[in-house]
Amino acid sequence: MGKYQIKKTSNDQFRWTLKASNGEILITSETYTTKQNCQNGIESSKSCVADTNFERKVSKSGEPFFNQIANNYQVLGTSEMYSSIANREGGVESVKRNAPNATIGDCFVIKLKQNHKFCLGFSTARPDCDN
Repeated sequence: MGKYQIKKTSNDQFRWTLKASNGEILITSETYTTKQNCQNGIESSKSCVADTNFERKVSKSGEPFFNQIANNYQVLGTSEMYSSIANREGGVESVKRNAPNATIGDCFVIKLKQNHKFCLGFSTARPDCDN
């Protein structure tokens, strides 16, 4: 099952990522000024999984990627750059599969001795939180 992680940015805004069950980031949101708006963005992402909610694009350097689009035509999230169109399509399908039932958690990083980082906000502390 996928998971959404809400993170606070260095300028006190909020952003979410959707990760697949293997921990790979599928899409990353734009920034939001409030946590509530960020949570609303996640709810939109969870429900906007029709094929028409995915805008397939190619970067200036020729790398395929996609945007997930809300029903009001706002960009919800952007994928990584893929090495092929087939891999991009796999990413779209993974979002369609993972988003509707993904868990949601806050990711607040705490640093302990020896620079260990732990993500809090899920059912247990997780040592897999990215900054």
